[in-house]
Amino acid sequence: MKTILNVIWLVLSGFWLFLAYLAAGALLCLTIIGIPFGIAAFRIGVYALWPFGYTTVERQDAGAPSCVGNVLWLVLAGWWLALAHIVTGVLLCVTIIGIPFGLANFKLIPVSLLPLGREIVRTDEPFAAR
Repeated sequence: MKTILNVIWLVLSGFWLFLAYLAAGALLCLTIIGIPFGIAAFRIGVYALWPFGYTTVERQDAGAPSCVGNVLWLVLAGWWLALAHIVTGVLLCVTIIGIPFGLANFKLIPVSLLPLGREIVRTDEPFAAR
């Protein structure tokens, strides 16, 4: 079932969100300081490409640097990407068939706003990262 949902997601919104994350990651990687943020954008882009069957968990070893990094991320790219998820989620929720995909977009908003200090894991092992 996850595979079917992921394929439909890919067609409806996943590919375009993936391209948005790739563009953000490429722009962030232009400077040396932005490389960690670009890597985070690429990581979330893959998650946005194929979200069903995966979830995010907070890392226990994330400290003050990830908090500062999340503030910088929010200013540089986070709110643009979160806005893309909100618009796409609302548009998908217009139809009954699109509601699960709209909800998946809303699930991606927290990780698009504050990605540092989070890890993407399979849904059958959400506590394996801890």
